[in-house]
Formats: sequence, C-alpha cells, structure tokens
Amino acid sequence: MSKSYSILKPLRNKRNLTISLFIFFKQDDIMNIVIREINDDADEIDSAKTFLYGQIMEVYGIGPTPKFHYDIEGLKEYYISPERNNFFLAMDGENIVATAGIRAYDKDYDFLKNTCCKEDTASIWRLMVDKEYRRNGIARILVEEMESFARHEGYEDIYLHSHRYLEAAIPFWKSLGYEVVLEEEDYDETSHMIKNLI
Repeated sequence: MSKSYSILKPLRNKRNLTISLFIFFKQDDIMNIVIREINDDADEIDSAKTFLYGQIMEVYGIGPTPKFHYDIEGLKEYYISPERNNFFLAMDGENIVATAGIRAYDKDYDFLKNTCCKEDTASIWRLMVDKEYRRNGIARILVEEMESFARHEGYEDIYLHSHRYLEAAIPFWKSLGYEVVLEEEDYDETSHMIKNLI
C-alpha cells in the first residue's frame, strides 16, 4: 500500500494553534499519529527527554552531554515557558515517536550577527523521528507545524544547523526551502541553514 495521510480533525490547543491528527499507511499497517504541543507535565517532559536521549545515542552514538544537550535537560526553560517557543510531539497512542523544538534564535555566531536575532529569527532543534516511523512524512509535518507556529509568533526567518554526514538531512531541509548559508569544515560537518518565512 502506498504511503498517504489525511487530516481527520483539527483541534485547538492552549496557544490557539492547530493540532493535527493524521493517519499514515505503511505496508498495510495503520498508524494513528497525533502531532501536538508538549504538555507542561513532569512525566511527559521526562518521557520526551528519554526519547531524545535514545535517539541521540542511536544516531550520534553519544549519551547525555551537557555541552550539547542543555536544552533537553531544560525543556521547560527553553521550550515550554517562553511564549514564543514551543516543543512538538508526534504520538502513536501513548508513545512518543518524533519530536521537534522551535525557539528564538539564541546563538552568537559571528557570521550570522547581521542576519539573525532573537526578535526576528526562530531556530529549529531536536527534530528526531524513531527509525520505525521514518519515511512516512512525520518530519515534514512537524516542520510545517513549527513554521506555522513561527509565523504566528511573528518570526521572519528560521535558522537551523545539521550535519552533512547524516545522509538524508541536507537534502530533506533543502526540499523544504532551507538554504545553506555556511558549511563548516569541522569534525561534525556542520551546515548552517536559513529559510525566510515572508
């Protein structure tokens, strides 16, 4: 059976943004995926952290590292409490199968200091999809939700960085209109990308 999805029912959450319920068809299996904002609930936040650290171990081969994962430990501080930030979950029943965070740009890269600022630029973080759910359009829908949220909050651009050694990453972002503004020759093969929303 070919992959497809349909929006069953638009709902509204506390920030008056659409929560979408999708059905994905994957090899004769029906998955009911709900994409929604994370709740300000300690158990759900802990579940999101567990999911994220599991994905990071699988993809990058490293455990929790404060230098790189401070925002995961501080999910509430970085994504839930600030009004212009958000964190989305893709749920299959009670299980988290994907995540995505968006927050005001908060880096101090010299090469972006005249381009990005926290008032006008959002940044995407922690877009992770469980390997059993990849290639079903979940990441694309999460990005659409984040872009919708960013427009609603008045951001003009979205920044993100990814890594060239992740085979599908850069082509995925380019297919959504993100442009590479700098490719670093660092050990992480970091590519910095921006998309204009207006």
